[in-house]
Amino acid sequence: MSETESVVDTFTGWAALAAGAPLQPHSFDPGPLGAEEVEVAVEFCGICHSDQSMIDNDWGNARFPFIPGHEVVGRVVRLGAQARGLQLGQRVGIGWYKSSCMHCSSCMDGAHQLCGKVRTTIGGSNGGFADRVRAHWAWALPLPEGLEPSLAGPLFCGGSTVFAPLLEHDVRPTDRVGVVGIGGLGHLALRFLNAWGCEVTAFTSSLSKQDEAKRLGAHKVVASNDSAALKAIAGSLDFLLVTASADLDWNALLGTLRGKGQLHFVGIVPSAIPVHVFQLIPQQKGLSASPVGSPRHMATMLEFCARHQIVPQVELFPMSQVNQALDHLRSGKARYRVVLDASR
Repeated sequence: MSETESVVDTFTGWAALAAGAPLQPHSFDPGPLGAEEVEVAVEFCGICHSDQSMIDNDWGNARFPFIPGHEVVGRVVRLGAQARGLQLGQRVGIGWYKSSCMHCSSCMDGAHQLCGKVRTTIGGSNGGFADRVRAHWAWALPLPEGLEPSLAGPLFCGGSTVFAPLLEHDVRPTDRVGVVGIGGLGHLALRFLNAWGCEVTAFTSSLSKQDEAKRLGAHKVVASNDSAALKAIAGSLDFLLVTASADLDWNALLGTLRGKGQLHFVGIVPSAIPVHVFQLIPQQKGLSASPVGSPRHMATMLEFCARHQIVPQVELFPMSQVNQALDHLRSGKARYRVVLDASR
């Protein structure tokens, strides 16, 4: 072990002791550092709606005491004996996933996020609302020098989620692309697509967001609940990215796509999608969905963000005010991501 490595026997974070409970200080023994793990001293950590869902045990898989946080930015303070590609003191980010098997067909194909043994940062382990967190070295992504650390955390979950489809579906700079929902995911999608070179249409249920959507990168804004407005742009889009978490008129939105157009979901809509196959077959349209991206996708995204100076729009809270930050998120007032500063 290097003399500059920092070893502590106990990690301390902010934990929910039961479903829906306020977070309170909690210390735990992380156990021995794995041979392929890195240990990161947390500097900043974003708050995602998935953290809220896990705190409330909405999905039934949270273990209590539970420390949330999966949009981590911090510095490497320990390296396992077989960790590769990172150095002590290097600033990295960790997102929704923290490890994968590294030998199955998905991992070998570069789709680590589809590994059958992929582990989430907050599923069965403690996350980044803490002083330290661990991950497999491949899932700890170096942060480019040009990105502000206090703003970068949400890129490792929300940013990766909306950037990966651009690569997976070969979205081209000449494409006309729509983004449904202007929130934590959607505001980043608008910025990415504008810098990508696409003609960008924002779909929102509130036209009061029109000016803000254009400031974020949209060239056009359409009311997602206006059937006449949707009909007026029928057959005009190549790709439609759904970041919203609401039930909408999916057949009308499919109608905005041209031949071979794709309706792609990254938002968790509450109900089944009632689409008849004849909405798809005649013009070879497609429905698809995806989780966060692979480490390769995230590295590409970070390089793109550094080149174009794309960062999330965030509100900073001290880590010591984590419960106030969560209340701010629950109230729907966040614009558009909340980040915790671990130094305060």
